[in-house]
Amino acid sequence: MYLSFVWPGKIKDPALRVMEESYLKRIRSMSEVRVAVTQEARGLREKKNHGKILEIEAAGLEKRLKDDYIICLVDKGKQMTSAEFADFLSRRELETSKPTTFVVGEFLGLADRILAAADVKLSLSRMTFSHELSRVMLLEQIYRALTMLKGKKYAK
Repeated sequence: MYLSFVWPGKIKDPALRVMEESYLKRIRSMSEVRVAVTQEARGLREKKNHGKILEIEAAGLEKRLKDDYIICLVDKGKQMTSAEFADFLSRRELETSKPTTFVVGEFLGLADRILAAADVKLSLSRMTFSHELSRVMLLEQIYRALTMLKGKKYAK
């Protein structure tokens, strides 16, 4: 299985950055992985600039999204249990050789054109989490799914 992650900017919180690297290392032991960190819009946090922020980030994301199977994390996306998610990844591996690419936006989410390119819109929960924490949670769920698929033990 070939997994790809594309997101604007690096995680700034040191504790979350350590967790991100830990889960990526674990995932890499079971799957080929590519992480592409694209340009984030800096210094434009005011509300009047939200459209410009989304545009800058979308332009960077689009350069990395080729003919991949794209899964965008969004708050109103499809929700799955961990077992359903593992089954979903297993089916993806059987259906196509295209890389499965997960896209997580910054604090404003993703531009409409990025969402329109998504094959699946996925939600981790009905609750709202920071984009940095969402990245770590996504990686943890992917690691959990891969361990389930490989028949390895992982804490419940």
